[in-house]
Amino acid sequence: MESLYIAMVSAECAPVAKAGGLGDFIHGLGRELMACGHEVEIVLPKYDVLRYECIQGLRPVRRDLWVPFERETIHCDVESGQVDGLRCLFVDVHSRHGFFNRGRIYGDVDDAERFTVFCHVVLEYFRHAKRRPDVIHCNDWQTGLLPVLLYERYERLGLRRTRVCYSLHNLGYQGWCEPRLLSAHGLDVQRLMTPDRLQDPGNPRCANLMKGGIVYSNFVTTVSPRYAWEIQHTEQGMGLQSLLKQYHGKFAGVLNGIDVTTWNPATDAAIPCHYDIDRLPRKAKNQRALRERLDLIETARPLVAIVSRLERQKGIELMLHAISYTLNQGQFVLLGTASEPAIAAEFIRLGRDADPAHCRLQLGYDEDLAHLIYAGADLILIPSRYEPCGLTQMIAMRYGCVPVVRGVGGLADTVFDANDSDRPFSERNGFVFHEPTPEALEGALERALGLWREHPDHFLQLRLNGMRADYSWRTSTQRYLEIYRYLLRDIPT
Repeated sequence: MESLYIAMVSAECAPVAKAGGLGDFIHGLGRELMACGHEVEIVLPKYDVLRYECIQGLRPVRRDLWVPFERETIHCDVESGQVDGLRCLFVDVHSRHGFFNRGRIYGDVDDAERFTVFCHVVLEYFRHAKRRPDVIHCNDWQTGLLPVLLYERYERLGLRRTRVCYSLHNLGYQGWCEPRLLSAHGLDVQRLMTPDRLQDPGNPRCANLMKGGIVYSNFVTTVSPRYAWEIQHTEQGMGLQSLLKQYHGKFAGVLNGIDVTTWNPATDAAIPCHYDIDRLPRKAKNQRALRERLDLIETARPLVAIVSRLERQKGIELMLHAISYTLNQGQFVLLGTASEPAIAAEFIRLGRDADPAHCRLQLGYDEDLAHLIYAGADLILIPSRYEPCGLTQMIAMRYGCVPVVRGVGGLADTVFDANDSDRPFSERNGFVFHEPTPEALEGALERALGLWREHPDHFLQLRLNGMRADYSWRTSTQRYLEIYRYLLRDIPT
């Protein structure tokens, strides 16, 4: 089958520029597409916080790009380098605003300006390139203006054969901005600020960049089938439910995968004892190493863990309740980053008050410790308010760590309850609760801890079931290739 040229445009790509799961998505899908024989380019801003040690052969490929913005014309360069075998293009924007010299990827008041300029430069680059992509795969609100610019301006400038796939990773962030930003890029505000284009459904005076991406792209995906249903039929659509229903014919949920090379207990350099499904008893050595590293006492209690961003979306109140509840009969470790000082203070207080022999709450992020927690813990807790896909539960299961999750989004697509599932027991792999209440959480934790304590053979089977499941990028990539080829089937000559 003919090879495709796919440009993946994103604010993130692991490991060179990663703030969350989007970076893993770009890295994982990009590598698998490349392994299938397709030409892949990842297009990113050239942040001042890039991990340059991860880039090989960085060199300029274009130095003469100019894009209009407000009352000026901005000069831009594009550089190319290899990251884990992937060809990455880094867009360097030379502006008095210092758009990508902020010491971080996100979090500035002018994020909408920063990323719309990035979108504009990407299309200007491809307009002048010798070869144009078959598909531009855009991601989240930061690239929402790209399909708008493509079909409002750049299609008639030569990009008429390129198609756009647009992936929604989290509808909690939609890129709301003032309409003047559209005119800053030479777009017709009166034409675009209508209910059927970029006008925000909740605030008619506001433009919505994610909405623009949905309306103007050729196909829209999100990161799990359950989340695709939720954002059309529940409040998880964050105001875009009707729009997504309107475009249901070009919308699908495709479950994310994980990088099974990075997350592999048989080869993981970050854990002291390698193991696999046939050598699972060796996992106990990693549990001892985890306890030793965190100064927990060796005990016959189960070890429960959280590895997460500590944000409201992730179910902060339920996390705090679970820690106190679990310490009556087990040990607890947490590794998480909190962007809100008030949230960080709550976990610091709880960690200070808890018995240090059985509880360790570590704020911040430590990649090696994350690997050791997956390898050493018995149970992983994910009590999210909403979860578009979630990679944590897939990674944990690969390490024989049994998930306890709220049945939302991708968690519901990947975790099947040990006691209450229509799946055969050979496919059951965890514990699920549905209501976002302490009582529902306690019910799931009590079942999990009780099975660990009273029926170790059945608990072992859950570990094995999770380790056998295939959550690699292989299946997901084939679905994306079907979508890409669907978009290209009627390209005019």
